[in-house]
Amino acid sequence: MSIILKEKEDFNFTFELFDEFYGMCFILSNKGQIIKSNKSAEKYLLKTEEELRETSFFDIFTNENKDEIKDYFNKSINEKKSKNLSTTITVGEKTWNFNLLFSPCCSNNNESPQHCFANIRDITEKKQLEKDLLQFYSISENTVNPLQITNLEGKMIYVNPAFVKISGYSKEELLGSDPKIFGSNKHGKRFWKKMWETISSGKVWSGEVENKKKNGEPFYTQLLISPILDNEKNVTSYFGIHRDITEKKMLEKQLIHTQKMESMGTLAAGVAHEVGNPLASISALVQVVLRSTSDDFTKEKLSLIRSQINRISKIIRDLVDFSRPSNYKLQLTDINKQLNEAVDIIEVGTKNKEIEFIIELESNIPKLLLIADQIQQVFINILLNAVDGIIDDPNKNKPKQIIIKSFLEDDYVNIVLRDTGIGIPEEGIEKIFEPFYTTKEEGRGTGLGLWVSYGIVKSLQGDLMVGSKNGIGTKFLIKLPIQT
Repeated sequence: MSIILKEKEDFNFTFELFDEFYGMCFILSNKGQIIKSNKSAEKYLLKTEEELRETSFFDIFTNENKDEIKDYFNKSINEKKSKNLSTTITVGEKTWNFNLLFSPCCSNNNESPQHCFANIRDITEKKQLEKDLLQFYSISENTVNPLQITNLEGKMIYVNPAFVKISGYSKEELLGSDPKIFGSNKHGKRFWKKMWETISSGKVWSGEVENKKKNGEPFYTQLLISPILDNEKNVTSYFGIHRDITEKKMLEKQLIHTQKMESMGTLAAGVAHEVGNPLASISALVQVVLRSTSDDFTKEKLSLIRSQINRISKIIRDLVDFSRPSNYKLQLTDINKQLNEAVDIIEVGTKNKEIEFIIELESNIPKLLLIADQIQQVFINILLNAVDGIIDDPNKNKPKQIIIKSFLEDDYVNIVLRDTGIGIPEEGIEKIFEPFYTTKEEGRGTGLGLWVSYGIVKSLQGDLMVGSKNGIGTKFLIKLPIQT
């Protein structure tokens, strides 16, 4: 592209039009001497029009840029084509970023150009915006906080790697999708309506939200949503930043559960005392009557009463075991040995011989100072529930397996007891360690086994966790600290 002039005076008459033009404008000779300049050039370069006419165009640039600019200028003149490049101009202590355009002025007879039009457009702000955008992108891509940007319809148009990681979805699955895909349904319509009303009005909204990962696991975040506004203050999109508080929520739940269990222990001690004494008296009276009667009907009914008294006594013993320190002796205990013995005990009494026990125990497990009988009882309680879970499963085509593992991780001995049984309903997970809670039929369990097991593990400064999927199976994880 080139500018065609009919007369030499054309640019003298028309150049005044460029005084209001964006950026600096010049008419140059084919040697690069400034012939005409607009008001913007005088403003940027801090020189009058007369001073600029005495200046070579190339002298307004720094030495490191001068040769490159001369080369582009000569190419534009020789090829009779427009050329442009990006460069900088420094005046005093201030430096601007510019886009430079050369456009040769050709006559009608297509002779070699005698003049050249030059336009220098300030792109400093654009460069700064690009720099800011690059910095934001770098920060957002590397921050541990999950970030997302949604359009006005709520569809995700940007997610950072931290968001991909916490949600469990791929970036391709998230982009273009509605955030409802990981909604937990734990927040009502009023909750989200208030959020939309706030951000749609251009205000910032924040709150705690519970979402679900792709695999169904919950994750909790402190969410702040800020509207992104254009120059006219119109909302164009929404920027959401999450702070992962999943671990905090889990710790809060564990603390509440521990406090509940401590309260239960105090209650259990009182119940055991108040019930135990009169029960002992009743048991003694039943024994006396049994020895003094010869009536078969009376003996049968008294025997039934005695069996129920024994059942109540066992429950009281479990309560006492949980609520007061044990008199058993602490000793260095081989965890793998206790696991093997527990499996042997369960296999002997297993009601279904088709169950396969898969044992994978690491040999480097150190001995722990604890009460061997107690930790073995924990294993037995969990394994008995696993057996019942497999037997009760109506799906007879599933593999009937109980997997037992031990391994070291982060200064803890980890024991995993996993079954392929019927699983535990979601609403039962939070109650599983509460006393007298059981999913079994009446008469098949007291609901104290896991409660007592939880108390034993906690007394060892360990942790007992459960995960289950209804119809698939249940996994218990026991973490016991290594004594150093």
